[in-house]
Amino acid sequence: MSILDPPSLLRILLLLVIGYVLLIIASALFQRKLLYHPSHGKQVNGLSEWNHNGQLIGYARQVVSPKTVWLYMHGNAGQAADRIYALPSFPATDAVYFLEYPGYGTRPGSPTLTSINSAAREAYELLKHHYPHTPVCIVGESIGSGPACYLSTLPDPPAKIVLITPFARLVDVAAGHFPILPVKLLLRDNWDNISALQHYQGRIEIFGARSDSITPVSHARAIAASKPSALLHLIEGDHNDWSDGNKVKIRYEQGK
Repeated sequence: MSILDPPSLLRILLLLVIGYVLLIIASALFQRKLLYHPSHGKQVNGLSEWNHNGQLIGYARQVVSPKTVWLYMHGNAGQAADRIYALPSFPATDAVYFLEYPGYGTRPGSPTLTSINSAAREAYELLKHHYPHTPVCIVGESIGSGPACYLSTLPDPPAKIVLITPFARLVDVAAGHFPILPVKLLLRDNWDNISALQHYQGRIEIFGARSDSITPVSHARAIAASKPSALLHLIEGDHNDWSDGNKVKIRYEQGK
């Protein structure tokens, strides 16, 4: 059995350090490629196109004189028109608008915290203007819980926010998946839902998946713990199983 001499050990350590530094640099440069996974299809899946100023900003299931209007922020993969799986969770009396993020589907731009928050605010304010006498509520699925909670900080916040498989702080999710990296120093798009909801006085309903391998259910519990008035449901399944078997019902009722 041979023993490496000190110069050989030093070379190995140096190579390991260089490799680690290169890994950090690559993670910093390509982190948004890791975070966002848009698709760019042209399908509408039976939904209506939602346009503003000649630009597609999403898709909708429109209803004449809706009882409630919902703005839906989806997860980090795919695109808005693919979210028709969520429709059975809503009453037939409610209109549902699926926001398309910048850089997703056919919408131009690049997905970032800033661009997505801006798109969410624009969409929410458009709906508030178009439906001045109807409650406008929010659904945030997975990474969509970030812009959903951001909307709670507006001067005229949503009547209700529903969070599905949400995170408490995105940096903690990233750190859990990449424990060897200094994620807190690298992550640029760091939504903090607990902080965003701190002063929100509206209704919050949370659905956390017990076997969530992407965003552990501890995140849903943490948000609920930070807002004692929040209603927390723990449902069976993994991160993307929530729409199976009518486990999630999304409702807004006046006075409740």
